[in-house]
Amino acid sequence: MQTSASASASARVPLGLLGLGAAATAYVGVVDPDRPGHYPVCPFLALTGWWCPGCGGLRAVHALTRGELGTALHDNVLVVALCGLTVSFWTLWALRAVRGRPRPALRVGRPWLLAAAVLVLAFTLVRNLPTGAFLAP
Repeated sequence: MQTSASASASARVPLGLLGLGAAATAYVGVVDPDRPGHYPVCPFLALTGWWCPGCGGLRAVHALTRGELGTALHDNVLVVALCGLTVSFWTLWALRAVRGRPRPALRVGRPWLLAAAVLVLAFTLVRNLPTGAFLAP
């Protein structure tokens, strides 16, 4: 068991990352991605004309900061799911750090990585087909 001082020291990293993530999210919340000139154009979209798996992600985060879950899901459902996973993992990590326990191990086996790659590829393909236009930002 760690002492109170070492537990608070181990909480610095998750709390520091919370600050960075909150600052980035606040910037996206204030600076609307739909207004041109603030963010670069997606290079994949510019080169191919296809939506990449991240296209609409900034708009989704912008909508989440405004409490517009439906709009966020429309803009990029994959980014919304990733935001949820990130917040969940961070919360677990921070709670363990404050309690003086080691950070949770992030063990992702080959089957999970393959499943994630197939999901991202399928999402990218479907959102660029006429039948999957509802997934396009």
